[in-house]
Amino acid sequence: MPDGRETLHSSPNDVFLVTSGDLRLGANQACWPAQKDLEERLTAAFADQGYNLVRAHAYNATEKHGFISSQRMGMDIFMRIPKDAALVFATAAWQYSHHVLPGLRSHTGPILTVANWSGQWPGLVGLLNLNGSLTKAGVTFSSLWSKDFTDEFFLGGLAEWLKDGTITHDLTHVHTLDAARIPPEAEAMGASLAVALKHRKAILGVFDEGCMGMYNAIIDDELLNPAGIYKERLSQSALVAKMRTVRQGDAEDIYRWLQTWGVKFVFGSEPKTELVLAQVLEQCKMYIAAVRIAKEFGCDAIGIQYQQGLKDMVAASDLVEGLLNNAVRPPVYAETGGEELYAGGPLVHFNEVDECAGVDGLVTNLCWTALGIDPSTTLHDVRWGEHYTGEGLDEFIWLLQISGAAPANHFIGGYGGASSERQPAMYFPLGGGSFKGISRPGEIVWSRVFVEGGRLHADIGRGTAVALPARETERRWRETTYQWPIMHAVFHGVTQNQFMARHRANHVNVAYAPTAELADTALATKAAMLYALGLEVHVCGDTRIS
Repeated sequence: MPDGRETLHSSPNDVFLVTSGDLRLGANQACWPAQKDLEERLTAAFADQGYNLVRAHAYNATEKHGFISSQRMGMDIFMRIPKDAALVFATAAWQYSHHVLPGLRSHTGPILTVANWSGQWPGLVGLLNLNGSLTKAGVTFSSLWSKDFTDEFFLGGLAEWLKDGTITHDLTHVHTLDAARIPPEAEAMGASLAVALKHRKAILGVFDEGCMGMYNAIIDDELLNPAGIYKERLSQSALVAKMRTVRQGDAEDIYRWLQTWGVKFVFGSEPKTELVLAQVLEQCKMYIAAVRIAKEFGCDAIGIQYQQGLKDMVAASDLVEGLLNNAVRPPVYAETGGEELYAGGPLVHFNEVDECAGVDGLVTNLCWTALGIDPSTTLHDVRWGEHYTGEGLDEFIWLLQISGAAPANHFIGGYGGASSERQPAMYFPLGGGSFKGISRPGEIVWSRVFVEGGRLHADIGRGTAVALPARETERRWRETTYQWPIMHAVFHGVTQNQFMARHRANHVNVAYAPTAELADTALATKAAMLYALGLEVHVCGDTRIS
């Protein structure tokens, strides 16, 4: 195996493999067994077709994993890979795309991205983030996914890629928006909201850009500003500083409010591994500080990076984010007292500083509010899913999951159905509670804003959040991250493989509507507003305007 210092050589039947990991050593070590299993199965699949899958970088015996763990490391490795060689990126875990993106941008040979179909670690999330980043960067690539790398879909796609250097997926569910199909009232409302936004303009408060290497989550000003949306570039250090000005009594008021509304805090006594009250009170201070900073700068939405840097200073921000995105939330007052800030609705938060989700959340808030619909919204990771039969269901059901930042209005039982559990120590050394619940059954609109070909685009579709038996929900939770909120979702008229082949991000935005008819109206209004803002809109699956 190459040691990272020599130039790599290849024969005609050699295909090089690279993989990216986390910046956090503990996460890389925990996820390595799953990655090792993936690579062994993938190597066997290539061998069966007469090809050698050659690892382009060695296992690190000192760090006990074989992931690329920094951008510089990735650049150094790619210098030794022949630029025209066939190349596979494979992942079974969440990964930081910027570790490999520089090398992939300059690679001229065929590129295949692969993930294991598993909920254990967010490999599918990592795959979709890299795919979205490559799409934004204009890099040509193909993509595959599989549970065990022996199924017909995977093997057929692999054979096609080895022969042609590309894979053709079924994307017949995607339709460029025909504005003439939008009902007149929805078109008028969407266009009016777009005109008002461009006139008044809006500010996204960005607490440090580029969370966890998510290049696809950054929108350049030149693309963002024509839609009337601008950035206020803030620092997470300012958030920590503002937290220090929050009175302990104000933080305790937030905690008591949550208790009164029924949130269950799962406390322990060992802060290194369990949730303790001090961590929650620190999160309450962050919630107050975030709202006050947003008000100071006149922000219409904010995004907290929440990872590198912040995780080493304070408790996790997920509980904060879930509160911000809810229509009903603990009141926050100005430091001088008196005025309640952002009263009467959410302060839109785009998790992990995903600016594409920020644009989406802002537009959703305006459209849903104008329609008199609860504007509580969030993004979720496209974590995993399986076919389910029973209780009147016989279809593929996605498990959408985000690290604790979904709003209470999305949960069965609202705040009373929510709990807060300590974030996994391998991600959050200083702890902090998640905001955990099961999304209630109901009609949803899903969407994703993304950058492709130097333009802003948006995919939008309809879906249903469904109820699964408690036993099945528990099983799925145990297959993923137990501390985090989940949604069981069906996307109308979009198959599992169609969604994976098309989706340009690890995240998907979701918002509820009280009836199917109102969901159709909300989708049409939102599509009209996005179109009027200058985005290229794509309607996905079965909708009234497909």
